[in-house]
Amino acid sequence: MSRLSVSKSKIHILLLEGIHESAVRALNANGYANIERHAGALDPDTLKESLRRAHVVGIRSRTKLTGEILAKADRLFSIGCFCIGTNQVDTQAAKLRGIPVFNAPYSNTRSVAELVIGEIIMLFRRVHEKSTLAHAGVWRKTAEGAREIRGKILGVVGYGHIGSQVSILAEAMGMQVRYFDIVDKLSLGNATACGSLEELLEVSDAVSLHVPGTPETRDMIGASELGRMKPGSCLINAARGDVVDLEALAQSIKEGHVFGAAVDVYPTEPATGDDPLETPLLGLPNVILTPHVGGTTEEAQANIGAEVAEKLIKYSDNGSTIGAVNFLEASLPPQREATRFLHIHRNVPGVLAKVNEVFSSKGLNIAGQYLRTDAEVGYMVTDIDGRLEAGMGIRRELQAIEGTIRVRFLY
Repeated sequence: MSRLSVSKSKIHILLLEGIHESAVRALNANGYANIERHAGALDPDTLKESLRRAHVVGIRSRTKLTGEILAKADRLFSIGCFCIGTNQVDTQAAKLRGIPVFNAPYSNTRSVAELVIGEIIMLFRRVHEKSTLAHAGVWRKTAEGAREIRGKILGVVGYGHIGSQVSILAEAMGMQVRYFDIVDKLSLGNATACGSLEELLEVSDAVSLHVPGTPETRDMIGASELGRMKPGSCLINAARGDVVDLEALAQSIKEGHVFGAAVDVYPTEPATGDDPLETPLLGLPNVILTPHVGGTTEEAQANIGAEVAEKLIKYSDNGSTIGAVNFLEASLPPQREATRFLHIHRNVPGVLAKVNEVFSSKGLNIAGQYLRTDAEVGYMVTDIDGRLEAGMGIRRELQAIEGTIRVRFLY
């Protein structure tokens, strides 16, 4: 390793919120042993202090990395979100500081899909309601309001990785599947596309939501949409908390229009296990409330730990950014016979020429170079023949180039 590089033993990795042991095993196996772990999220002040010494941070959904917090994290060069979403990170602020953000968008797909199918069955059979009564000593054995899911129509809103897998499992259980997505998707099995959300709501006995959290999906299921649903139908939301107007859903359930609901995500979720859940759905009949556990299985967490750790390792080892949600993507081969550096800069004219001037002025030969830009930043990877030594002033000169955001030497 070049003397200009930070050795792996000195790269400080901060893992929060009980990230799975699979991530630690992957990091250790690749030479990263300087790992600080916490079982839960840190309060904002402690988080800021911990990030001052961290080069890499791994979080789940409770830790909020705002622009203000990131501005204090001078050493931080990558972020791993060990979950599907990245809403808890100001990804734009991270990008402008030269920090790629990685996640695991598909590793818990099966876990979410299985929970949705289980909840559909429990809602149709009113299992949660009967279980609660049984725990209270009440023997409510009746077929009234209990139905099979076989032959019923499931409407899947959002036919991506999770939605399509829910579709496959539902068909295997004997359901008919209708789906709606704003992007044309090839149907799997016998699933049939609907031309509009309204059409899907009107024909479905159960509706399951699998859409991202965007301004377009915020409150996409409100009073009007609930009114279009078939009387006696059920709603399942394991997508994003702000997709459903919960006040409107509670009202529809009280009026007996919507037969039941299963909700795993909420507009505002408790920050810790000691804080109460607040939602208008509390205490309503045939309503299953779960604490954002759709993807929380041992298998999913192990898969997520390994996947995100691998992305962080590849970026730290050789600069590859495949899978970054906020950054220019680059798949880079290892180059052991050269010194590699990363130059992240604002997308202004002349940077490439100035970078190359630094090397040519030192009599150094460029063995390979990669450059990608978008409207805001540029990502340049350069391999230099041989090994560079300290005292040449290269890092200082590169950092002094106008528009430079971050310079890293890898080896």
